[in-house]
Amino acid sequence: MFENVKQFLVDELRVKPEDVTMEAELAGDLGINSLELAELVLACEEKFNVVIDDEDLHHFSTVGDVVTYLENNQ
Repeated sequence: MFENVKQFLVDELRVKPEDVTMEAELAGDLGINSLELAELVLACEEKFNVVIDDEDLHHFSTVGDVVTYLENNQ
């Protein structure tokens, strides 16, 4: 799951691969803004056939948060 999320961040949001770790903060470390977070969520919903509630977005501070959410909700 981590590799899939990382690949999206690198390919679509132009994040440096070496910057993407489970502990990397989406906004602070990777510079992801709210629009880019929405793109990530949409891509994950399509790719993994999940629905991510808007309320859950507030819990996504790190790459690990996204990965854990996806693993727990597949």
